[in-house]
Amino acid sequence: MNLPASGRRVLVSGASRGLGRAVAQAFAANGDRVAVHFGSRAEEARTTLASLAGTGHTLVGGDLADPAGAVTVVDTAAEALGGIDVLVNNAAVNLRHPLPDTPYEEWVAVWQQHVSVNLLATANLSHLAARRMIDQGSGGRIVNIGSRGAFRGEPDHPAYGATKAAVHALGQSLAVSLAPYGIAVASVAPGFFATERVSSRLEGAEGAAIRAQSPFDRVAEPAEIAAAVLWLASPAAEWSSGTILDLNGASHLRS
Repeated sequence: MNLPASGRRVLVSGASRGLGRAVAQAFAANGDRVAVHFGSRAEEARTTLASLAGTGHTLVGGDLADPAGAVTVVDTAAEALGGIDVLVNNAAVNLRHPLPDTPYEEWVAVWQQHVSVNLLATANLSHLAARRMIDQGSGGRIVNIGSRGAFRGEPDHPAYGATKAAVHALGQSLAVSLAPYGIAVASVAPGFFATERVSSRLEGAEGAAIRAQSPFDRVAEPAEIAAAVLWLASPAAEWSSGTILDLNGASHLRS
């Protein structure tokens, strides 16, 4: 069960922009072929696709909150790439909903959305991709994008923190069950990193406080997180299966 170092078939969920785009670009630059998944941002996903080095990449749309949508995404990606060797579970929602300020009906809806996308979609894509990897017989990699918030708490985004903690736990469970098939599973737990979605916060009044969370007095660039994802998906990282890699610039230290 020998996983190649490049030329792999990679599915990245939520790759229309931000970290997903950076991850797709890192794999493409490594010589891999990438299926760029998007939910609703088709135009931005096409921008990601156009930015990728090399050839043989593909665009895959689908609603991951729907289990049938996950099947379509994996089937479409595998057909276009000729299989799947690496899955990066990046798709997620992160909506503000502090308990004291959130009406119950909104609270319930937000939690359901977070669980459906952040946790269940990750579980469903992992099942679908892993079964293909098992049938291919050449091993594989699954890398989950978790969060520092799973460990330090997210008072304004509790469903996000809770579902990311569940994603970490899921990854460790799958690491044990899939190891006999040569499939390694790991997670990264990023802190704050710069994307289009948070640019206004970084440029606004709270920017200095956000940067000061790290003793480096800055936030991460998506490419820094993507580099760690690329390594965890490499043949050299098999013995890191089951790990949760903190990528937060020493802004949160856990024992």
